Amino acid sequence: MPGRWSGRWTVITISTASRSRGGNQLHFITFKYIPIRLGRLMAHWRDEYLAALTVRDQREKANATLYDAYTQLADRTSKPETAAKCASPITAQSEAQPSVPSPIVLPSKKQRPTELGPTPTDLLNTTRADLSEAQRSRSELQDRLNRVNIEVEALRKKSSHEGRRINALESERAHLKLRLTDRDAELKGKAKLLEDFQDELATLNLQLNMAEERSTRLKNENQDLVDRWMARMGQEAEAMNDASKYS
Repeated sequence: MPGRWSGRWTVITISTASRSRGGNQLHFITFKYIPIRLGRLMAHWRDEYLAALTVRDQREKANATLYDAYTQLADRTSKPETAAKCASPITAQSEAQPSVPSPIVLPSKKQRPTELGPTPTDLLNTTRADLSEAQRSRSELQDRLNRVNIEVEALRKKSSHEGRRINALESERAHLKLRLTDRDAELKGKAKLLEDFQDELATLNLQLNMAEERSTRLKNENQDLVDRWMARMGQEAEAMNDASKYS
């Protein structure tokens, strides 16, 4: 975007770079102020613009060493022991959202002498602090994730165990129901058998009573016949005795 600055046209270019080290995604944003002088001959503005772009490319390549050093620093601070030795005062961050390392902004050579900005050492210390905080937050989140995974696995095993127990109880219940059905059928059969036996016993008692009555009647009839025969024999004996007296 062009702008007027100290009698010159200035082009601001933004270059970005990102690298992943130690489980952290590092983003670099560099702002470049490229002054373009306007000569009297406007036909040469394209050459000057291309020259300014060349200068920009050279400056970006010059920062490659800084990017590599920053990456090596991120690799060292990814270890808990080294991070504890290199950490400066840590900015309070939320445990749920790890902080993103602040990009290094190189001070422009065209800044005014009276303008004071953060020194590279301060930026490096701040970056170390941010990296340490990010690593600490990542470790805490990893620990929480491990605990949740362990709890989920325990619940899954418990659920599987409970499922097997439920299946066993279901099988036992079905077996008991079958046995109960068999017992009900057996009881019904025995009850029917008992009822038949009682009916037969009642029939036998009735037959016994009838037989006793018949036996009593026959006994009485026999006694009557004996009495009648004895009376007849007595009469015949008396008749014979009377006949013998008159002979």
